[in-house]
Amino acid sequence: MSTRSIQQDFTVRHQYPVHFTRGVFDLENPLLSLELRGPEQPGKVLFVLDEGVERAFPSVVQDIERYFGAHGIPVVQLLILPGGEQVKNDPSFLVNLYEALDVHHIDRHDHVVVLGGGALTDLVGFAASTSHRGIRLIRLPSTVLGQNDAAVGVKTSVNLFGKKNWLGTFTPPKAVINDLLFLEGLSQRDWLCGLAEAVKVALIKDRAFFEWLERHAAQLNQRDLDAMEYAVFRCAELHLEHIGRSGDPFERGSSRPLDYGHWAAHKLESISAHRIRHGEAVAFGVALDAMYAHLTGMLSARQLERILHLFRALRLPYLYRECAARDAQGGWALLEGLQEFREHLGGRLTISLIPTIGEQVDVHHVDAAILEQAYTNLVETEVLYAHP
Repeated sequence: MSTRSIQQDFTVRHQYPVHFTRGVFDLENPLLSLELRGPEQPGKVLFVLDEGVERAFPSVVQDIERYFGAHGIPVVQLLILPGGEQVKNDPSFLVNLYEALDVHHIDRHDHVVVLGGGALTDLVGFAASTSHRGIRLIRLPSTVLGQNDAAVGVKTSVNLFGKKNWLGTFTPPKAVINDLLFLEGLSQRDWLCGLAEAVKVALIKDRAFFEWLERHAAQLNQRDLDAMEYAVFRCAELHLEHIGRSGDPFERGSSRPLDYGHWAAHKLESISAHRIRHGEAVAFGVALDAMYAHLTGMLSARQLERILHLFRALRLPYLYRECAARDAQGGWALLEGLQEFREHLGGRLTISLIPTIGEQVDVHHVDAAILEQAYTNLVETEVLYAHP
């Protein structure tokens, strides 16, 4: 019996800009127009808008139409969809997008532009990446969470089987444009909860950034736009550095430092039927894993206190009634998140923990009893802080 093989080997270089600007639809701001043109004349554009952005900025549709008209770029449809996890949970929204792409004959030389929060940019990114094997996508994230994390990387996804991001692709966008002014339209809740990702990435990568967040917590909570501009930029920069330099941009291995705190966060979102925002759930996951690291002798009491104090200083809650949910057998429902996380990553269970602020290590076993004790300790600690 003989065997003949051809070993295929090639490298594809991915490169895309993440811009930071103010007033993306100002007629004097050429940034979006230049990204749509590139070296060629612009093709057609399908524009997808988050209805939450439309509510916060009533003139945004007119602004979009005026901008594209002034720059001679044809928009075949301006499609308005809901934001939030509902848009990733309901397959009808994905079908609506596919239908619009088909009806308007959007092809690989055209563009899809999406303006909205992280959930909508996830959905639209998935639709674009799976249509004609990839349509050019430009993201204009409108939330803190979108601008500092969800929309700047290479992931797209929708939810399925009640599981977060079960269906998705790794597809780099054509470009990302972060317009800081859209953050002014956020509720206080959404303004703050996106900062959980900044705390997360600071804890695993950058002690100096964590200390900056400590010093500027009051300014961030009071909606200081300049402070938020730096927080968003540095958080996005750290995420992009990891994606580009980790050697595993499409996550073929099992290590996921950027998913620190996310095994519990994703499960908590599901348990709460997404009443709890992603950033709020991440705050809980980070606090839980920090307490676990402390109970296992990895993280000092002083550093644990600094982490919890920062969440309180930011006025970002990290405990919710759904955290205590029990499953049908009476077990702690959140523990199911460990197995779901392992399946999502592939391979053996790999959880990031921090031995000190600014560093992370991977562990492959989690003691369920200690984890439950960590949750109990968090509850007791929070009660003491709430009633000194």
